[in-house]
Amino acid sequence: MSLDQPAVPNDLSAFWMPFTANRQFKAHPRMFVAAAGMHYTTADGRQVLDGTAGLWCCNAGHCRPKIVEAIQRQAVEMDYAPAFQMGHPKAFELAARLRDMAPAGMEHVFFTNSGSESVETALKIAIACQRARGQGTRTRLVGRERGYHGVNFGGISVGGIVNNRRHFGALLAGVDHLPHTHLPENVYSRGQPEHGAHLAEDLERIIALHGPETIAAVIVEPVAGSTGVLLPPKGYLERLREITAAHGILLIFDEVITGFGRLGSAFAADHFGVVPDLMCTAKGLTNGTIPMGAVLATGAVHDAFMHGPEHLIELFHGYTYSGNPIAAATGLATLEVYREEGLFERAAEIAGYWADGLHSLRGLPHVIDIRNMGLIGAVELAPRAGAPTARAFQAFLDCYEKGVLIRTTGDIIAMSPPLIIEKAQIDQVFGTLADVLRALD
Repeated sequence: MSLDQPAVPNDLSAFWMPFTANRQFKAHPRMFVAAAGMHYTTADGRQVLDGTAGLWCCNAGHCRPKIVEAIQRQAVEMDYAPAFQMGHPKAFELAARLRDMAPAGMEHVFFTNSGSESVETALKIAIACQRARGQGTRTRLVGRERGYHGVNFGGISVGGIVNNRRHFGALLAGVDHLPHTHLPENVYSRGQPEHGAHLAEDLERIIALHGPETIAAVIVEPVAGSTGVLLPPKGYLERLREITAAHGILLIFDEVITGFGRLGSAFAADHFGVVPDLMCTAKGLTNGTIPMGAVLATGAVHDAFMHGPEHLIELFHGYTYSGNPIAAATGLATLEVYREEGLFERAAEIAGYWADGLHSLRGLPHVIDIRNMGLIGAVELAPRAGAPTARAFQAFLDCYEKGVLIRTTGDIIAMSPPLIIEKAQIDQVFGTLADVLRALD
């Protein structure tokens, strides 16, 4: 078979696409064939402005030369090194860089290959840590309604998005869920909502029901992203931290979306001033270029495992590609781009302009709520009668045809552009969306 392939393959049937309406897509394909900076190029040569940073991950924009060159150099130097009982320098260097940029106390890094794997790793570490501390009865996990923590069995068990759970039968036993934080009185919030800190108190009810000695960990997204951008009310995360600490329960932040500048700081833990025991990351760690994730742990969590004979494995967990050399080189280059260009600070500076543009959509047809924080935004639409999700999906298709990429979850439009976005491009995103909403039935 020739190595020269057409831009659009003739046969689309083999690839079973994830989280995609496969029949609709294959009848009307939307193909990207190149990317640079803020734009994708389609198979028919159009430029599409990336309003979603790929899937919340290309925080520095696309095909950045420093990152590409780092991948090329590492592929020539060493393609792979065993992840078990062996090491290579770049994995240790990247772990140290992450430790140094993380909130004080997050001292150790366990590498994974995705956000889903980071969540599974954090859940396992939490349960094993409690056992290592002599708290073997602590096996119960607490997630949150409408939470998204990836798609593996642990993640969908603690997660709370119904369609991610309903098709897969029995999930992990011993899981409870806090209520989500989206309250009607907080509609059209700019930044953190005023109302809802009391929702954290439901954790006390769960603790009273089962006993604190049964609960290993609580996991939440500081800002819930994939469910449609649900913001933490003022005081909510602080109260979760107080309750978990008082009862010996580990707190896990899923920062797969919020990490690496999305809120204008390195991590949401910095933004809110709340430090968890474990922190899940991925996506922006390598700018979406090479799959990689990382779980950051406090010294107290890590040190709970460091006992017994030194030749014995402390944690029976890991992946063939944990700390993969090419991924580690990519992560190092990505962090350099963030630092050299001040992208986290830039995101904080332009967040107000982003918020103004987003909230300018208030009052347009079908819009029932708008939410924002940092460089994240959501526009919630009233669903069509008898056809939930159809109106937002049509907006997605129409925006794509007009040269702007957004994404939808249910009847919510979610946007999270690369941190390099310019004001004129923010105007393009919201100007295009406004035109689409005015024409939408």
